[in-house]
Amino acid sequence: MTTADTRVSDMLAERPDLLADTAQRALRYLAGLDSRRVAPAPADVAGLDRLDFPLPAAGRPAPDVLALLDAAASPATVASGGPRYFGFVTGGALPAAQAAAWLTAAWDQNAALSVMSPAAARLDAVALRWVTELLGLPPAAGGGFVTGATMANATCLAAARDAVLSRHGWDAAGQGLVGAPPVTVLVGEQVHTTVRKALGLIGLGRDRAIVLPADAQGRIVPRDLPLLNASPALACLQAGNVNTGASDPFGDLIPWAHDQGAWVHVDGAFGLWAAAAPDRADQVAGVAAADSWATDAHKWLNTTYDCGIALVRDPAALRAAMQATAAYLPAGADREAMNLTPQSSQRARGAEVWAVLASLGRDGVAGLVERTCRLARRFADGLRAAGYLVLNDVVLNQVLVDFGGPERTAAVVAAVQQDGTCWCGPTVWQGRPAMRISVSAWNTTAADIDRSLAAVLACLRRA
Repeated sequence: MTTADTRVSDMLAERPDLLADTAQRALRYLAGLDSRRVAPAPADVAGLDRLDFPLPAAGRPAPDVLALLDAAASPATVASGGPRYFGFVTGGALPAAQAAAWLTAAWDQNAALSVMSPAAARLDAVALRWVTELLGLPPAAGGGFVTGATMANATCLAAARDAVLSRHGWDAAGQGLVGAPPVTVLVGEQVHTTVRKALGLIGLGRDRAIVLPADAQGRIVPRDLPLLNASPALACLQAGNVNTGASDPFGDLIPWAHDQGAWVHVDGAFGLWAAAAPDRADQVAGVAAADSWATDAHKWLNTTYDCGIALVRDPAALRAAMQATAAYLPAGADREAMNLTPQSSQRARGAEVWAVLASLGRDGVAGLVERTCRLARRFADGLRAAGYLVLNDVVLNQVLVDFGGPERTAAVVAAVQQDGTCWCGPTVWQGRPAMRISVSAWNTTAADIDRSLAAVLACLRRA
């Protein structure tokens, strides 16, 4: 037996014990999420230096590598999976999602083609069908799983670009944009940065869109809308403003855009999930009439990172923009993941979404959305009662707070992050600095809100 063969044999022999050790370390980490600081202490961040050493020639034993990784890196992570992380609309991963992620890591499947993984292909198809049902979107809509809302927006907008240009006799997928008819893009004043980034990625430009005015909550104002003069056009609307949680008035804007011949895309990274909760669905009323939708499962659905979803009313338009052919690639079925998303190689993200939806059911998802909205309002009510200004109508899970001017607000945000009881981020809303609170995690309770509120008020007193 060669040295290389011996090494393979040794790794196979140690794998069961290594993975069992990993599982125990992971469970200890999860068990401590509720009691630890949300942001790591400076000393723990400094401990990451232990991971920075010259690349070894022979390598270290895998159990030693795992032990070092756990000892040095675990304390320096942000407890974003815990119940008091209120930053970036981040949901903590549900147990079913984590379990599915562990299992799919063991499967080590490439979900690009059904011939590569029949299991991943079926799970993708079922999960996407369930998502469209849950959100009330057209049953025939097609889509795929991507890394997050940025790529979901880019995927949908690429399909939109090609479709509207095709109507005007131009093959964008084959010929590119040089010489193509110009595409008019409309966005709201409060369009999310990922939509602008996606527009740049697909060649339509981050800064050339027509900007429609928005109201005090960030919703596009549906009056004095421009005429598009039958040009190729895309209208980008929003479900869930990242600061206020407000959504554009789809019932007014989508019919107008369609009358103008425009493709309507909805950026609904988190807000689209309001459609799954009967008591919140009015916030996104009419959204199903759009032509494409982007959302994240790692936000309100509480899967692990990363898991975005791109959905398009006409699957043929999505395939036309994304498909790839080669002699070594089988023709396969219509729903091949690599022909519906930008990436070829991709992990089996649909397995996690399937597991979460199967374990929660329709009522569980509705309860998750509704409960986090109630908890956000509880946080907002507590801050108002203490005399501080909540800047937004708390219609979903977002809260904006002004603590008495830019300097004081910035000081409070910094103090809260340093305190470690909870984590809230800064933002600027209509020129006014604010603390942004996003309540998105499945494991957040009223007690977590009250504990966090007490910590914020204590930081205010110190500030």
